[in-house]
Amino acid sequence: MDEEYDAIICGTGLKECILSGFLSQKGKRVLHLDRNSYYGADCASLNLTNLFEMFRPGQNPPEEFGHNRDWNIDLIPKFVMANGKLVKMLLKTTVDKYLEWKTVEGTYVYQYSKGGFFSSAGGKIYKVPGNDSEALKSSLMGLWEKKRCKNFFVFIQDCELDNPKTWEKMDIHKQPMSDVFKKFKLESNTIDFIGHAVAMHINDDYLDQPAADTIEKIKLYIDSIGRYGEHPFLYPIYGLGGIPEGFSRFCAIHGGTYMLNKSIDEILFDSNGKVTGVKSGSEVAKAPLVICDPSYVKDTKGHVKSVGKVIRSICILDHPIPDTHDATSCQIIMPQKQTGRNSDIFVNMVSYAHAVCAQGLYVAMVSTNVETSEPEEEIVPALNLLGPILEQFTMISDIYVPVHDGTDSNLYVTESYDPTSHFESASNDVLSIYKRIFGEDYDLTISPEETKQEEE
Repeated sequence: MDEEYDAIICGTGLKECILSGFLSQKGKRVLHLDRNSYYGADCASLNLTNLFEMFRPGQNPPEEFGHNRDWNIDLIPKFVMANGKLVKMLLKTTVDKYLEWKTVEGTYVYQYSKGGFFSSAGGKIYKVPGNDSEALKSSLMGLWEKKRCKNFFVFIQDCELDNPKTWEKMDIHKQPMSDVFKKFKLESNTIDFIGHAVAMHINDDYLDQPAADTIEKIKLYIDSIGRYGEHPFLYPIYGLGGIPEGFSRFCAIHGGTYMLNKSIDEILFDSNGKVTGVKSGSEVAKAPLVICDPSYVKDTKGHVKSVGKVIRSICILDHPIPDTHDATSCQIIMPQKQTGRNSDIFVNMVSYAHAVCAQGLYVAMVSTNVETSEPEEEIVPALNLLGPILEQFTMISDIYVPVHDGTDSNLYVTESYDPTSHFESASNDVLSIYKRIFGEDYDLTISPEETKQEEE
């Protein structure tokens, strides 16, 4: 370790591994360290023994759960948008070749009804249409609302963000998204499912913000449908931990050095505040650039701050989630308005079909921003959708963001993972750090040659 490098990266989470791959791809000599004995850090996929050691030290897993080799439980539940930035980074680096994928079978949205003379109050989940035929059969909307919604989506598909002639006499860069919904006379529940289950916003703040951002998000969702299957989300066989492992392999092929079980005692700086390397015990590795996740600097002043907390609960089931047509994978979005909250609740479910748990079992993961002093009570509406739970593992974590952009010190700190059900915000963080380091955007353009390789 007592050597000089171009860059040192602390933590093998997804963001850090992507950046190590990018740096090594540019010919940088990279040292990548992690205090853990496994890859992935917060994004790891744990076997059964490691899962129980983390949440219930000293307790053995039930024998009926089978062998460790059958289990790969994600600590941070997310799916991958089929036409999103993460897929483009995987294709650009060819890391996708190290992974096998399955399409997520469906997205559902939760709607609450107050009830009336002939019906009782309660919530129900509805499948978000993944194609035209599903839209026509969907009970999410009435007949006339389907026609209005169709007109809305035609507008979205034809809308070009830089061509005012396609904006239907609106200024999408100035007018709020609420004005667009009003123009097409969409109902409240329709707006809810579009804003939260299609555009994937986590709260209703977007309604008062310029429409262009939401239109772009909806177009991404539409473009992802049919990209690799009938629905817009993907999930890797053997769990999400395979993605950072893939980028680690890519970095190593380009000359990167990896050390697990390596604690970092201190990040070193010179008298001008520029980073010079890291210290581990009596060893010092030198580099003019250091990238780390928040856990490596959270106890040192001046680098990160907590902006909230997120609760995540891993639930092992012996059945699919009710009312999902026996899906082996799905996600459920519970919009804030439907549960009386300030942010959405997300449910991601995968199963034995993805080699993440024993045969016949399912893993549902519930996540949301913490809003009260009783976070476990906040996720009860989601837990109630799951049916009987065999085992449950819950963790509450701080959401850290850096207080500086890293350009003065050359210490770049990634943000904590938010509770959203996809990797778009994480991908944006990676691309932002890359641009701050190199002063240019990472080129996500796939050449014709790369497209041909993908098809092969």
